[in-house]
Amino acid sequence: MLRGTLLGNKVLVEKGYEDIYWKGWYGEVVNHRLELDLIEGIFLAEREKLKIESSGRILSLPELFDTACSLDEKFPVKFLVYKDLRNRGLPVRMGVEGVDFFVYERGTKPGRKKPVSWIVFAYSENDYCDLDELERTVKLGKGVRAKVVWAIVDGDNDITYYIVDVKKDL
Repeated sequence: MLRGTLLGNKVLVEKGYEDIYWKGWYGEVVNHRLELDLIEGIFLAEREKLKIESSGRILSLPELFDTACSLDEKFPVKFLVYKDLRNRGLPVRMGVEGVDFFVYERGTKPGRKKPVSWIVFAYSENDYCDLDELERTVKLGKGVRAKVVWAIVDGDNDITYYIVDVKKDL
């Protein structure tokens, strides 16, 4: 089992990470070590592929979850969506600039990158959303030529996916 060190909202893996990077496309290799987002790290810890330590002590899943929630109040919703997408066999990359996740076609691997297929935004059914937010996400999708997907997590932790697009004039 791999060992990683918690550093802020990242998990750093120094050695033995090649398989999970090349086969599962988790994290990014930076300066000869694997940098995982905390979502990726906790997902791998939950699957018993990674132990995460801090101050020389292995952290339990509840401790990791509490840490992640203290860093990002939307963590539970994002984690559920990430986990669901990964369990569906999709290559998921962590988003940037307001996008929660970039999702690629099945089979996409590092080094053989294909264009992003979907940009995914994770929301709770209780989140407030206005038309400006809707427009912003559609513009981001158009900018990267990807479908915009809103993943809505309900009170039972069920996820409904909506493709968001602009209706063209007839």
